[in-house]
Parts: sequence; C-alpha cells; structure tokens
Amino acid sequence: MNPLVTVITPAFNRAEYITEAVESVLGQSYPRIEFIVIDDGSSDGTFEILQKYEAGKKLELLSHTNRENKGQSSALNLGLKAAKGEYIVILDSDDYLHEDKIRDQVAYLEAHPEVGMVYGQAMAVSENGQHLFPLPPDSHEETGDPNDLLLDCYMALPGGAMVRSKVFQQAGFFEERFRAGQDHDMVLRIAEIAPYTFLKGTVFFYRKHGESISKTGLERRWKAGFEILDRAKSRYPYKRSVLRKRLALLHFRMAQVRWKQGRIFHAAAHLLRAGIGDPKRSFDVIRGHEAIN
Repeated sequence: MNPLVTVITPAFNRAEYITEAVESVLGQSYPRIEFIVIDDGSSDGTFEILQKYEAGKKLELLSHTNRENKGQSSALNLGLKAAKGEYIVILDSDDYLHEDKIRDQVAYLEAHPEVGMVYGQAMAVSENGQHLFPLPPDSHEETGDPNDLLLDCYMALPGGAMVRSKVFQQAGFFEERFRAGQDHDMVLRIAEIAPYTFLKGTVFFYRKHGESISKTGLERRWKAGFEILDRAKSRYPYKRSVLRKRLALLHFRMAQVRWKQGRIFHAAAHLLRAGIGDPKRSFDVIRGHEAIN
C-alpha cells in the first residue's frame, strides 16, 4: 500500500558532500523509494563515487551524452523523464534529508488527495553540519496564495517539498535556459495550478558553503528573476501591487550585485528603480529597519 516515491538528485562536482546526500536517501524510514542521481559531467570524483553505489544497486545513475555538463535544470529534467514514482522529491547533492521526511510527507499527501505539494522546513547547516537556523522560520504560516510565493520565495523546492508526479506533468519541465533561479520558477508554476501546504518541522538540511549556487550565482539568479517575473505575470492573475514590489526587490538585488562589482552607476540606477517601485521598503532599508541580504 506504500506508493512509490522517486528521489531525484542532480550532482556536479560534489565529492565532498555527495556521500552524505546519498546515505540520507538510503537511510529513509520509508520503504519504497526509487533513487535517481544524474551526474552532470563531474570531474572531481563525484561520478566515481556514484558508480560504486550504482554497482551495489543502491541507485540509478544517469548522465548526459558524453557526460556533458548541461546545468542543473537539464539534469533534473533527465531525472523527471525517467521517474516512475507517484510522488517526487528533489534533493540537491550538497544537502541531506531527515530520516522521516519521505514517510511523513507521503502520509500527509495520502490523507489529503486535494493537495498537490507539501513542504516543510530546512535546517540551514554549516559546511561541517553545524545547525544554524530554520528556513522558513518557526513562525511561518502558509497562506496558499501564489502572490505571497512570488513576492518572497520562502520555500525550498529542492529537499523541502514533495510533489505529486501528475502535478509535475501539468507544470512541465524545468527551464533549461536558467542556470539559477529555476527552483523559484518551478515552484511558482506548481503553486499556480495545485493547492500546496506547509508542515512545520525539519525535513532536510540545507548546507551553506562558499561553493553553493546561492553564493556564486547571484548575478545569474537575479537576472533570471526578471524573466521569471515576466513569465509569471503572463500565466497567472497576480496582483499589480505584488508584481510592482517583486520588480522593486529584483532591482534591489541587482543594485547589491553591481555595488560589489564596483559598478556604482549601474548600482545607483537599479536602486533608483527599486525606490520608485517600493518606496516604503526603500525607506525602511535606508533607515536600517530592514535588511535585504
């Protein structure tokens, strides 16, 4: 009676962390898991580590033709095309799951057939696994309104969520043109077509380290954010105020990037557009009442 769950992990040069990620899936308290790992052209020994797990029939290892590096979205799509599970979980190769994550989220979705996606909290951890803080915070309450999710992407699709495979089929594949921000784009597309909910409690551990995409790809992420916003407003009747505030936030982010690059004129231009789009938040930031880190 246990439905099959597919866990998909895209991996690129994560030899330091991939074993912990894999073992967290193999150590789940839930019995029926299809584990697909896509190596995206690793050159640091990640692929060889995964080959050993594949030889032991612990997972299914996929890669692109000639082991080409094509980006995370392309790797995820390869996994989605191969997935046979009724439910889908995505786990980044430097993160790891709580042992009861799949058991608890399957139980919830089985009891609530109207819900298309359920998610829980990430515990941010340091490079060596020290617990830092929960994401979203313990005070978080889900409204179920895609407007809120567009304005502040407060949930983590990788690791934190479990999605019905039929919802992924409706939402479509990840956008392969995006080398950052594809998780926000996808979670919006899911939220626009299916009810989603939040269960408080840690379901996975999100590793913060210097080589993570969130650290190294900020310019790519915020540039993609503008296109994600344009696509979102063409698909769904978002509130005009939300669209305006999200655009302002993106300009804030780009101002930060340009400032760190020493491109002061460009930073000032983005900051001006942010202030026009959301003057109250701009004033709060200037006064130090709100940080936009």
